[in-house]
Amino acid sequence: MTLDAQILDEIAARLDNDEPLTIGTMFRSPGIRVRNKIVAFLGHDDRLIVKLPRERAVALIAQGAADEVTMGTRTMREWIAVPAGADDEATLATWVPLAQEALEYVVSLADADEA
Repeated sequence: MTLDAQILDEIAARLDNDEPLTIGTMFRSPGIRVRNKIVAFLGHDDRLIVKLPRERAVALIAQGAADEVTMGTRTMREWIAVPAGADDEATLATWVPLAQEALEYVVSLADADEA
């Protein structure tokens, strides 16, 4: 498996979700959306970029498990970049749970917007 849209297809297939997910291009990279909101996308240097609550993002960065995401000169508060593992299964073992967290978070934000 290469770190392209194919790995996102595998991640999406493993996510527990009742809503349809879309795999498409985001910021010139393949990514996953739900309700037209970005959940995760592939960044440069074989990293998965996910949206998580700020506290969770800060904790993962402090643990050394992720890096902050900067776009231009702006650090994105709820976005983190998580490196790939040593092989595909190690990568999926790390990325799928984080993508699941991101999915649940993005859906919760969308629910709040609709309320």
